Amino acid sequence: MQLDRYDLQILRTLQADGRISNQDLAERIGLSPSPCLRRLRALEEAGLITGYRALVDAKKLGLSLMALIHISMDQHTPERFANFEAKVGEIAEVLECLLITGQDADYQLKVVVRDMDAYQDLLLNRITRIKGVTGVHSSFVLRRVVDRTALPLP
Repeated sequence: MQLDRYDLQILRTLQADGRISNQDLAERIGLSPSPCLRRLRALEEAGLITGYRALVDAKKLGLSLMALIHISMDQHTPERFANFEAKVGEIAEVLECLLITGQDADYQLKVVVRDMDAYQDLLLNRITRIKGVTGVHSSFVLRRVVDRTALPLP
C-alpha cells in the first residue's frame, strides 16, 4: 500500500489519540468525513492499523516493579523455542517477549509485578520452570527515560 500525506497524517493523529472521532480526525487532516473514514478502513484492512488500546498506568494498579529478564535456552530448536514462546505467552505479567541476538541470552522479557516478592514468585515458580530455560539474568528498571508507543513516520 502506497501511503500519501493524508494516510500518514491519519496514522500520526491516531498514534497520539486513538479515541478521536472520525469527524475530528477529518477536520484535523483536511478531508471530509466520508473519504477520511474510507482511508481509515483501508489502513485497517491493509494491516497498518492493528488495533486500538487504552494505555493504563501500572503504578496506579500497584504494579511498581518492572524488570528486564534475559533468558538462555538449553537447545536452539524450533520445538524448544515454540514451547517457551507458548508458555511465556500465557503469563500475564510478561508485557514483551523478544527473541534476540548479540547477547548471552536467547530471549528478553519485559515484566511488571507488584514488588520483589511477586517477582521472585514469577521467576522461580513460573519462568524458570519452563522446559529448556537454563539461564536467567535480571535487570530492574529504575526509571523510564523514554516511554513511547508511537512509531516514527516519514
